[in-house]
Amino acid sequence: MDFEEVVFTLIARSGNAKGLCFQALDAARKGHPDESDALMEKAKEELLAAHHVQTELIQEEASGAKHEMNLLMAHAQDHLMNASLAKDLITELILMYKETAKHD
Repeated sequence: MDFEEVVFTLIARSGNAKGLCFQALDAARKGHPDESDALMEKAKEELLAAHHVQTELIQEEASGAKHEMNLLMAHAQDHLMNASLAKDLITELILMYKETAKHD
């Protein structure tokens, strides 16, 4: 896989993870905790796959390979960080929905 394909993979996996997180939040809001949990697990798998892609790039650079830092790569890193933040925040929001449901 060439560098551009790797970058697009990073964008796709990160985007998938973020989308799944928001689907999980929607399921939690609608009172479907099992569906929410399953979606968050899928999101975590996508995010882990994205992190593996990023780690490969870092290892290549540590071994002497040079990759161009361009707008596309910055965009990919932005997607990854946003997906990671979404996962963390949405995990907390889902917990809040679950706690609220216990008291209803």
